Amino acid sequence: MKNRIIRWGVIGCGSVTEVKSLPAYQQVEGFDVFSVMRRDHQLAIDYAQRHNVPHVHKDAEELINDQNIDAVYIATPPDSHLYYALKVAQAGKICCIEKPLSPSYQESLEICQAFEERDLPLFTAYYRRSLPLFNKVKEYIDQGAIGDVRHVSWNYSRPVYDVDLSDTYNWRTDKDIAPGGYFDDLASHGLDIFGYLLGGYKEAKGVGSNQQALYSALDSVSACWVHQSGVTGSGMWNFGSFTRQDNVVIFGSKGEIHFSIFQDPEVTLITPNGTEKTVHEYPKHIQIHHVENIKSDLLGELEHPSTGLTALHTSWVMDKILNNA
Repeated sequence: MKNRIIRWGVIGCGSVTEVKSLPAYQQVEGFDVFSVMRRDHQLAIDYAQRHNVPHVHKDAEELINDQNIDAVYIATPPDSHLYYALKVAQAGKICCIEKPLSPSYQESLEICQAFEERDLPLFTAYYRRSLPLFNKVKEYIDQGAIGDVRHVSWNYSRPVYDVDLSDTYNWRTDKDIAPGGYFDDLASHGLDIFGYLLGGYKEAKGVGSNQQALYSALDSVSACWVHQSGVTGSGMWNFGSFTRQDNVVIFGSKGEIHFSIFQDPEVTLITPNGTEKTVHEYPKHIQIHHVENIKSDLLGELEHPSTGLTALHTSWVMDKILNNA
């Protein structure tokens, strides 16, 4: 694809695309956002005008099969990912899917198989694998800065969201779309990055509860796991607690690494030689490095760290924790 423009079609124009993702596709040289589509056509027109996208499709299938479009970014809620992904695979096009890949491991597997059978590139928007902050953590681990890694611990909690105290519908807490609630949407980021930093998972177990009865999905999940390397892990996610906390510690035989998944862009290394802190500010369009890496992968320059297969493994871990596997 050298010297060729890759024209993208975008299905779904929700909040994640406003700043985080779509502008990144527009800013990467060699990529062009050709068209967008959402169920409410008038909102799609408004979105296209605001983002200077030249075309709007009324129907997803028309967008997917448009000969002017080379690649499709699926940015809809996860319960529709399988349906659209199979259409994209059938059309023989490049695809990037928002995370999680789907609500279940089995659906994720079906998506991956469809693209593998046709030898088509499939990426997933676990963009933290491409961010400098998490690659600094990986650098410390790979260089042996904390010796042998022993355990990773993540505690995430926050007060209840205002939207959940209202009557406003929220797909993120609908058990038919996201059975784990915000765990599906947020914990998937951290569990995916741990797989990137520490290698694949061997086993995972968890328990969940709906403590507040504000919605149909879970609002509290606890889990433990072990990586193929023997590194153990534990996590707690609660969406009705007193304060907001987002604390990750990677324990090693000769030190520790402290950071957060969503909050402070800071990495702290603690060893017998002292404490070292580095700051890695998030870019305005947080998926920019992820999208740049899609281009590099398509050019054959490097392998993208977040593919359909890596996301499939994260789906497996999520299912195991929620006792769905």
